[in-house]
Amino acid sequence: MNFEEKTIDSKTVYEGKVITVIKDNVEVADGHKSFREVVLHSGGVVIAAMKDEDTILLVKQYRYPLKSVNIELPAGKLEVNENPDEACKRELEEETGYRAKHWKSLGYINTTPGICTEKLYLYLAKDLEFVGEHPDEGEIIKCYEYKISDVFEMIKTGEINDAKTICALMRAFCKEFCV
Repeated sequence: MNFEEKTIDSKTVYEGKVITVIKDNVEVADGHKSFREVVLHSGGVVIAAMKDEDTILLVKQYRYPLKSVNIELPAGKLEVNENPDEACKRELEEETGYRAKHWKSLGYINTTPGICTEKLYLYLAKDLEFVGEHPDEGEIIKCYEYKISDVFEMIKTGEINDAKTICALMRAFCKEFCV
């Protein structure tokens, strides 16, 4: 069965610092005409940083769209043409003050593929050394240490609802915690 859609034309609707929004007129596989609104985003990185075998670093920060403080893994946006393997090192240090000696890629996720091109690259970081945090200007963020078993309990109870955090933790620890 053919699922592909053909772009007839494309128009930029909005261009900002972080996102661009386009509206495409398309022909769907059955020949009907429709449109797609797409948010273009450069992507980002998410880091599951282990302080030791039982302790993981999470950050708390205010998320304006949600009007609440979120508990999340350290993460950040890719700069233009930035390699994710380098971005994860930069973001870990900026947000937590730690550098890691050992890194493992956990693949990537598409955050909202129905409307957005954002791709988040997931990493596991170990053998950490504290060097001092330096968050981006305007970023109010605080790093905390949690037992990994407590983090999975926080996911179960709904205290942690951040999708990128849950996905990265599942990739990093599923064999240990999943049935």
